[in-house]
Amino acid sequence: MDSALVKNLYTLSESMAGEWLSGFEYPWEALKEIGYIIKKLSRHLDMDIYEKRGEDIWIARSAKVWPTVSVTGPCIIGENTEVRQCAFIRGNALVGNDCVVGNSTELKNVILFNHVQVPHYNYVGDSILGFYSHMGAGSITSNVKSDKQLVVVKDTVSGEKIETGLKKFGAMLGDHVEVGCNSVLNPGTVVGKNTNIYPVSCVRGVIPENSIFKDQESIVAKTDK
Repeated sequence: MDSALVKNLYTLSESMAGEWLSGFEYPWEALKEIGYIIKKLSRHLDMDIYEKRGEDIWIARSAKVWPTVSVTGPCIIGENTEVRQCAFIRGNALVGNDCVVGNSTELKNVILFNHVQVPHYNYVGDSILGFYSHMGAGSITSNVKSDKQLVVVKDTVSGEKIETGLKKFGAMLGDHVEVGCNSVLNPGTVVGKNTNIYPVSCVRGVIPENSIFKDQESIVAKTDK
């Protein structure tokens, strides 16, 4: 399942957690330790760039965080990032540089690489979003199965399955993934880099890189113009 490998999804230099993530084969293996790595990274932050704003909360001085935002630690918010009105950051959130966390967006147990945008009414939980990935308005990661069973990752092409042992697992988005408005990424979704998801999609499984997802039965390779 090569499309789901950490090394094939992410530009690891575009997150302060990149070196740590390189120690995992698949990115969801890191979900249980996001709080741990945030606390570890915080010990090495340049306090001329960051300031501590609460228990286990570090926010870059250049970041714009609106006063109506709710932030619970452990959390790091990177340089030049904007966190807009009424965003709800519930803890275990590592937000990179030059990101946008939009109005009424909720984050929980996540890593956002640099330049990620979740700008309008998004829920992102138990997920890792790669460099320059973008979630359209109203799109969400669903992180618990309706039957409450453990999440299994399934390759949409080969049919290969991987047992994750996780009850909570949202989505892994590779670099430069575009998710259309009002889409639902079901538990265990992995989207390869440079892939586009059509608006109002219901997505599950491993979607190949450099693809266009029209629906679960219609996933086509991008072609050069």
